[in-house]
Amino acid sequence: MVYQPTRGDGDLRFGPDVAQLPGVAGSTLTADVYRDPERYEEERQKVLRHSWLIAGRSEQIASRGDWLLYEGHGETVVVTRQSDGGLAAFHNVCQHRGARLTRGEERGCQRRFVCPWHGWVYDTTGKVVGVPDRDDFDPVHLADLRAPQVAADEWAGWVWIFLAGPDAAPPLLDWIGPDIVDDLGRFRMEDMYVHDRLVVDVPANYKAIVDGFNEVYHATELHNVGAEFTKASRETAYHLSGPNSMMFVPRAQWLDRLHETGDHHAFAICHYVIFPNSVFNNNPTDIQLFQPIPMSVDRTKFICWELFYKPEGPDDPEYDDYNARAVQHWDVLKGVVAEDLYVFGELDATRHSMAYQKNIFSTRECKPTVYHRTMDSVLQGGNPLDEFKTKRPG
Repeated sequence: MVYQPTRGDGDLRFGPDVAQLPGVAGSTLTADVYRDPERYEEERQKVLRHSWLIAGRSEQIASRGDWLLYEGHGETVVVTRQSDGGLAAFHNVCQHRGARLTRGEERGCQRRFVCPWHGWVYDTTGKVVGVPDRDDFDPVHLADLRAPQVAADEWAGWVWIFLAGPDAAPPLLDWIGPDIVDDLGRFRMEDMYVHDRLVVDVPANYKAIVDGFNEVYHATELHNVGAEFTKASRETAYHLSGPNSMMFVPRAQWLDRLHETGDHHAFAICHYVIFPNSVFNNNPTDIQLFQPIPMSVDRTKFICWELFYKPEGPDDPEYDDYNARAVQHWDVLKGVVAEDLYVFGELDATRHSMAYQKNIFSTRECKPTVYHRTMDSVLQGGNPLDEFKTKRPG
């Protein structure tokens, strides 16, 4: 029997006693947030290096010696599976003269990494274990030398990294927060597999892409969803959770069942944003992770991961039907994602226009408003985890 996510005893997100909007007022935002290279560099140093980011799927590095490569925003990181089943991660930078240790393929299986320039050897934790002509070097310079460590952890089938290192990283589950750990966790993504993966180079700032998936206002015009969806989407429920957020969009054909049961997992599109750039779009049959990885102030590597549930066993009688429905949904959704990417690409033409001075967010675009307030707070020295202690409207 294919797993079916349900709310169960989880918190009620819909109903007459549940606030639909969090009480965040409409706002404006200067366009320089998306186009200022100095601000981008500040975000790179203060936000991206000090946030938990998704590097890949646990299934990509299932066995000892398996590794994957994460690259973005000027960083390159190797994550490896250790003999005890745990993870190690380190910056993919030779400590001799700065070359990448490995490149090209994003994953593999090996027991050591050899710099292609001068042959320095690193073990799977990033420690230097071999130096050609070692006697020519000052022993002080080589003592306990290693590529700087990166914190690594796993949750829900995903591999997460914290670039600033293990000593700087807060616990991963604290970063995600108990509300999302419970609500998103009910989808059991650890029991899913990667059916498809799209990688697209987008000429837009990564935050504009997060914004685009942080509201449902665009669906009527951009996706031509029709009157029933538009009407149902007016009942979308928005919830804030520390620096993160959730959005539950009723599926029009199941709106009555949603009202009866309050089961948003079964009868709504469940959407979660984990600061700063992990965006989950969850449906009962399949899940997408929208992952905008910044490459520069005006260029983003956009990865869309498509997850399917696994069969319960080799003779699961329901799996063929489930798989057909999931494939059909993904075929449709690929077109929807293409429409989103089209609009993100259109931002390239107006980025430097004298007419583009600010964004104007409505009360239903509350998630982008709060997202950018969190970003500003971190740039000013705030801790994203402090957002869990802050009493927000709603």
